[in-house]
Amino acid sequence: MGLLSSANRCGCKNLLSCNLLRCACCCTWIRHICGSKEATHEASTSETKRKKKKRKWLRGICGGTVREAEEPLTSESKKKKKNPTTPEPEKCKWIRGKIWKKKKKKEKKNEQGGLANLVKEISLSNSPKHRAAAGEILRIGNNNIPSRVFTFRQLAEATNSFSQENMLGEGGFGRVYKGYIQDTTEVIAVKQLDKDGLQGNREFLVEVLMLSLLHHPNLVNLLGYSTECEQRILVYEYMPLGSLQDHLLDLTPNSQPLSWHTRMKIACGAARGIEYLHEIANPPVIYRDLKASNILLDGSFNAKLSDFGLAKLGPVGDKSHVSTRVMGTYGYCAPEYAMSGKLTKMSDIYSFGIVLLELITGRRAIDTTKPTREQILIHWAAPFFRDKRKFVKMADPMLDGKFPLKGLYQALAISSMCLQEEASSRPLISDVVTALTFLADPNYDPPEDIEDPLPITVPNLERETSQKETEGRQEQPQEKIDEAKGDPDARIETMVDDS
Repeated sequence: MGLLSSANRCGCKNLLSCNLLRCACCCTWIRHICGSKEATHEASTSETKRKKKKRKWLRGICGGTVREAEEPLTSESKKKKKNPTTPEPEKCKWIRGKIWKKKKKKEKKNEQGGLANLVKEISLSNSPKHRAAAGEILRIGNNNIPSRVFTFRQLAEATNSFSQENMLGEGGFGRVYKGYIQDTTEVIAVKQLDKDGLQGNREFLVEVLMLSLLHHPNLVNLLGYSTECEQRILVYEYMPLGSLQDHLLDLTPNSQPLSWHTRMKIACGAARGIEYLHEIANPPVIYRDLKASNILLDGSFNAKLSDFGLAKLGPVGDKSHVSTRVMGTYGYCAPEYAMSGKLTKMSDIYSFGIVLLELITGRRAIDTTKPTREQILIHWAAPFFRDKRKFVKMADPMLDGKFPLKGLYQALAISSMCLQEEASSRPLISDVVTALTFLADPNYDPPEDIEDPLPITVPNLERETSQKETEGRQEQPQEKIDEAKGDPDARIETMVDDS
């Protein structure tokens, strides 16, 4: 009866011919009541297919990471994971490449924004000089900036929060720290500029742009910069031996003095750097701040020029000079540039002559610890250049006579030519490089007929300053000059208008 009543519920009129096992309606009802094994099997099969389809889709996106998570980690699977043999799916490569490009585009935008803000800050100044400087910076840069921009946090971690133990030196521009970047295992030098220091926004921008465009073995390599947190930070390659000043002028009691050939090697390297700036770079660049503290040394005493904050684009076309305000370090500036503000390549040649004379004599360009007549190097050296018998007295006593006499005469001859008062009488830097290349060779034997060093004339700065004053130009206050004499690294600046 229960079976017949169930047949009635299914709506089947012919009870005798009704086959409950074939009636779809009844079968559905029976399955619903009894929970048939066939229904369970079909449901599990469809669920398995759905999971497999989902797993296949995930593998296509993530490169099989789901499969790796499900499989147990055996020794063989670990080897496969370390050395994968199967290529990465094309779709996964495309997605990762797209994300990477988007990230790099954002980083590049942030990099340009940091420098753009500084350029804008200079451009908004009311001073015509600052606006002209901003225009020059944009012209030099041409949107070419280092691809690497460091965050302040990165540099703080690399220098142990700018600790005293990591500090390499300190000057009027700020401090230099030694750092280590763990991700790339790089040893770096971090130059943190003082907000109230001598190197302002313009000098910072010029150095970043110049070293981005100029690349040479005798120029220091700029790795990047940072402008976060209102900071101005430059990141260079680390030079393990410091500066020429450390080994020549600031010797400690336990330090070994530089040998003669090492001095000539350093002079030749610095000259090659200037040669690249003057004769290879396009447009040419006038360094304008050549001195012992700006010549850095690597582990093999190879010289590299650093600190390009005062660098200036040289004259092009029919122009013979660049008119600009006088900036540089007292004792190294060429007399014609200090008096008129007319900057030429020969201004760098004069500065190089001073550096070469420092290498030969072991004396500073300005040394207030000496007697009054010996405080300025070129004033002390001028009488010796007039008497050949006194040439040997000009050699550094720390050399202890260990130098070739002919080589000394030839080096003094090069220095005297670079220090000629008339700029047109000074040699080209390429000729200086050729001569120093021979002197830097330990096997070089100078010829017998070496020309004697030319006598040099010391310009009468007081007389020329008075002439400048009568012409209506503003002279630099004497207090600033006296202050510069007391500090060999102090930069001077006179009020000569930019053209």
